[in-house]
Amino acid sequence: MANSIVLVGFLAVLIVPARSAELAAKTAILVHGAFADGSSWQKVIPILVKAGLKVIAVQNPLDSLENDVAFTKRAIKEAEGPVVLVGHSWAGVVITEAGNDGKVRSLVYVAAYAPDTGESLRDVVSKYPASEARKSFLQDDEGYLRLSDEGVAKYFAPDLPSSDQRLIGAVQGRYHVRTFTSPVSRAAWRERPTFSVVSTKDLIIAPQLQRDQVKAAKARAIEVAGSHVVMLSHPQQVADHIIRAAK
Repeated sequence: MANSIVLVGFLAVLIVPARSAELAAKTAILVHGAFADGSSWQKVIPILVKAGLKVIAVQNPLDSLENDVAFTKRAIKEAEGPVVLVGHSWAGVVITEAGNDGKVRSLVYVAAYAPDTGESLRDVVSKYPASEARKSFLQDDEGYLRLSDEGVAKYFAPDLPSSDQRLIGAVQGRYHVRTFTSPVSRAAWRERPTFSVVSTKDLIIAPQLQRDQVKAAKARAIEVAGSHVVMLSHPQQVADHIIRAAK
């Protein structure tokens, strides 16, 4: 939301949007998960901008934790701070590592993994029953995974219209299996205010796993009756929670 200048007599008065003035953070950095790209935040971004936040949606390569963290740190470096760092799904692992940057004010996990120090994604998921959705993962001979069309519709985004499901399938990134075993060196949620959106109808990440992470991180959480892509099916609720984290 742009600031405006009003002339009062001989004085130029800068009018700052009221909601923007309430926010301690200046920028929201949104990090997409596996089988996705930055467009997964398309419905959330306008709401955040209207609230007075600058927004950067990171386009991660999804080929390693190291590279995804590097892309996210690059976004943090260019952003006006303080920063609210937001991660969906696999990007929860990414922000857990990248969130140790001094410009990061708070973390928001949106239907996301939040490993502890020394843990990998595989360590986290091994504590819970395997998701049926894994049957819809298709792997090529170089170790990259994608979701089948059925997987998108049945497990990933079952509460979205078929037109949106087709778009998700078309733009999805390829996600390398090496990411499963890369450990986090230092869990940022142990030192940063942490917020969480738990998707209660998530068929990719078990809701109980998400709730257990909320307890471990002492996160301020909301529960939303949405699928794994809750930021697309319930963008207002997700955006409102990001705005809370910016205050």
